[in-house]
Formats: sequence, structure tokens, C-alpha cells
Amino acid sequence: MSAMWRRRLWLWAGIGIPAGILCQVFLPFSPTVRWLAFLLVVMACVIGTWRTRRKPDTEFTGGLPGELPGESYRLPVVLVCGDDLESLFGNSTVLQTAAGCWLRIADSRSLHQSTRQILWQRPEWANQLAIMLVANPQQQGDERALSARLHELRWQWVQLSRDIRRALPLVIYSIVATSLAILPVWLSRREAHPLTLWPTVTMPETLANWQRAEVNSAQAGRFKQTILLSAHNDWLNARVLPVFQDRNNDVACVSPQQVILSQVNGMKNIEPASLWYRWLVARTALTQVSGWHPGPDAENPHPLLPDFIFSDLPSGSGESSRRRMLRQTVTASTLIAMMALGCSAWHNQHLLRRVAFDIRQYESVEMRSYGPKAKAVEILHQHAAQLDDWLRHGNPLRLGLGLYQGERLRLPLFMALKTYAPPLTPSPSPSPSPGKYTPETVRLDALSLFDTGKHQLKPNSTKMLLNALIGVKAKPGWLIVVSGHTDITGDARANQILSLKRAEALRDWMLSTSDLSPTRFAVQGYGATRPIAMNDTPEGRAANRRVEISLVPQANAWQATASQHVSND
Repeated sequence: MSAMWRRRLWLWAGIGIPAGILCQVFLPFSPTVRWLAFLLVVMACVIGTWRTRRKPDTEFTGGLPGELPGESYRLPVVLVCGDDLESLFGNSTVLQTAAGCWLRIADSRSLHQSTRQILWQRPEWANQLAIMLVANPQQQGDERALSARLHELRWQWVQLSRDIRRALPLVIYSIVATSLAILPVWLSRREAHPLTLWPTVTMPETLANWQRAEVNSAQAGRFKQTILLSAHNDWLNARVLPVFQDRNNDVACVSPQQVILSQVNGMKNIEPASLWYRWLVARTALTQVSGWHPGPDAENPHPLLPDFIFSDLPSGSGESSRRRMLRQTVTASTLIAMMALGCSAWHNQHLLRRVAFDIRQYESVEMRSYGPKAKAVEILHQHAAQLDDWLRHGNPLRLGLGLYQGERLRLPLFMALKTYAPPLTPSPSPSPSPGKYTPETVRLDALSLFDTGKHQLKPNSTKMLLNALIGVKAKPGWLIVVSGHTDITGDARANQILSLKRAEALRDWMLSTSDLSPTRFAVQGYGATRPIAMNDTPEGRAANRRVEISLVPQANAWQATASQHVSND
């Protein structure tokens, strides 16, 4: 595989990978839609890679690929097919001049496939290709065969123009040989332009000025040449151009960009009963006129290719395939980056709206409505835990790209949590139903009970624990919930385990120093998921390192109290 096609494969990979990340991470859709978009991107990359690797059906029949000019060639490139190419090219396949390049297509029936092979090796030439048909009437003996060849060329021109997505310039070049002692001349005919005669391939002149020779003998010879050029032009108008311009529902009409007539002193492979001879006989009723054909002793110079047509043909864009692929990659990457930024901004705005709505919902609930207030606080705790996790481990990619707005939410979120303070004692109620009581919470500083990173109680923590135990025993039959909490320092999993072990250590101490039943205890470890202050300051982290003892009334609490009083009596 050539380096150019390897670069194209890297182009598809460089576009497909960011597009896949965009579909899977940034798009604000459901997982099903994101997977469908990802599959479409994969299919597009596979199809593009397959089309990149696909070679044309046939090899280039006009010569070795190594003879083509380099990839950076930007001058016009003309594909030449038709009659007497050996006289024009000799043994060469490619002729380069200062103005452009000629490529020989030996068989005009393979023009389409040969052009595809050339474009497979030089895809950047698509905008600088042109076609030139050489149609010499003196080398044609069968009018039907000529018409079939021209129809075939017309069909291939349509196919090539469709493949390249632009109309290829078509030039018709026709040469006749004469016995007049002349220098080769070219007569150029273009649409909306006067006839231009080229005595040399570099100097144009009008036909009228060219006929005014200073020497009378030369002037007479040029007048005869003009008559032959007129007959030659009439033959092209009657036998060649109608084949390209007749209306056909299946094949589009072709208008040649330029028609060039040339006269030379000699030519090889002249048909004795050629179309040119029969045309002159039919028009003049003469079988032989001086100057129709070169004599047997006439020189046979090689006809020249009309280099002057290069000035009217399109050149390359000046952009190499590497530069074009780089531009395509940058364009695609820019579009993908813009889409990713837009999706990230949408996700951040959605996060802001969601948290702001939950804060307003929390503030709208009265503190006396314990159930709804507790649910609202639980939602805010979940937001706070998520923000702390993102602060510790980094925010997700869908919220990143420099647009993360989570830090703006931390202060209002923790200020809202700080306002929540459940009552320490249950509100008095004449009804003995336990459901009327509000749970009591006792907060203990974790560093006053445990060493840093440890879950064994300190020896000097007994006094603080005794005070907590007195308050617990004053509520017989109530559920005792012991929960441990840490700050965000360290690993989240290790913090959760440490908080649970500290709560268990506190429960075990209470069981060992009292007659409380183990069934009255519930132990929980929350780690850093339920902070009561911001973890950005030492004071906030110290407040979050705590163990809480909450008393929750149970359905059988009052029955347990009554039975205890009877047994004591």
C-alpha cells in the first residue's frame, strides 16, 4: 500500500476515534441513541476505508505508472487518444513541456479505465485533466467505424465527467498532409472567439494577416492552404462534431472546448481511398488536385502537439494530497471539538438547573415537616457526595473541556445543608404514640474518640461516652442508630470502611458497659458522603469527622417501657 493511502487510512482513524468518543461520552441522549450514533460512525469509517483500499478494475494501459509526473505536478494534463499517436509521441508515453503534460492513451476504448488508474495514483489531478481526440481524415477509410469510435468516446467522456464531478475539457485535433511546400500551421477554433492561426506553437496570428505574405509566391501558397483548411473544417463539421452534439436521451451532448486543424508536408499510413479523399472528390467532382496528397518523395516530419492549448486548460489547485488530508482532518476535528464543547456546556447547564431546583425544593419545605424535609436533605446529601467525589477524583469528561460548573454549586449546597438542624429532643405530645417523636441526634468528635486513621477508642474517651450513654438509656425501647462519618481526605472506600468500624467500636463499648439489647442498635458507615460543612477548610473537615448517635422511636417502644417497669416492680 502506498504512503498516500496509508495517510488516508490514518485520516479515517483520526476522524472516527474522536467521533466515537463524542457519541459515547458527550451526546446528551439516551444510551440507546448514543450506541446507534456510534455504530453509524463505525460504519462510515469502514466504508470509507474500503473505498480507500479499493483499486480500479484494470491497469493503466498507456504506460508504466512510474513515468507519470510527481504528486506535486500542477500544470494541465491532457489525455491524448485517436489516430497516429506514434508520430506524435514516438516511443514515449508521457511528454512534458514547460506549459503542461501529454499522456498517451493507446486504445481510446480504454480511456475510462485508464483515467481511473491515473486518478488512483494521482487523485489530486482530478481538476487538471483534459481529453484530446486526434481524428485524421486521411487515416480513416470506414465512416461507420469512425462514427462508432466517436460514439464510444462520447459515452466515456460522460462517464469520466460523472466520476470526476466536473465536465472535462475536450479538444479535437485533426491533421491532414499536403504536397504544398509549407511549414506546419495550426488553425484554432473556439466558441465565442475568432479563428486563430498559429504559424508556430508560441506565436498566434489572425488568418487574414497570415494570408498577406510579402512574397507573391508565398501568398499564393498560403491562399491554397486556406482553401484546404476550409475544406478540412467543413469535413469536421459534417463528420465529427455532429456525433458529439446530436441530442440523445441516454448520453449528454458534448461541446468541444477547442477544434484545432493542422497541415503538414507528410504523414504515415495514409489510406488511398480515405475519407478525406472521398470528401474532396464529392465536393469538387475531381479525382486529383495539386496539394491533396504529398508526393512519394515528400518529407515525413513528425507532427507537433499543439502546446498553445495549455493556456486555456485548468491547472491544479496547488494543494497536495497530504495538505488536503491535513485540512480535512483539521476541519473534521474542529467540528467534533465544537460539538463536544456544545454538549459539555449543555451537561453543565443541566447540572446547575438540577441542583438549583433541589435546593429551592428543600427551602420550600418547612422544618416542621420532618418527612419531606428529610427526603429533600437526602437528595442534597447525594449532590454533595457526588461533588466531593468529583473534587477528589476529577470531574467526568462530559462535564469537562474547561466548562465544569460544579465548584459554583458547592457553596450554596453546603449553606443549604448547614441550615438543617433536627431538634435534639422530641417535641412533647399528649399522645403516647412513638410516631409523634422526632429522633434525637448526639454528635461526637471522631478525633476525640479515635486516633487518626484508627478505629480503637482512646482510653480518655470514657467520660464523653458515659454522657452519651446516659442519654441513650433515658429512652428505653428506642432504636439506637450509630453512624460514622469522615472528611474527603484519602480514599473514599477506605473512609467508608473506617467510618463503619468506628461506629461498630462505639456500639460494642455501649453493649459492654450497659444492659442494652443488641437488637436495639443499628450501625452505619457513610464515609464522606454526608458532610455537614465544606471540606475546603480545616474547620470544615474537622466538623465532618464525627460519630452520631440517633434515637429513633420504634412501634413497640412504649410496650417495652411498660414491661420494663412491671419487671422492676
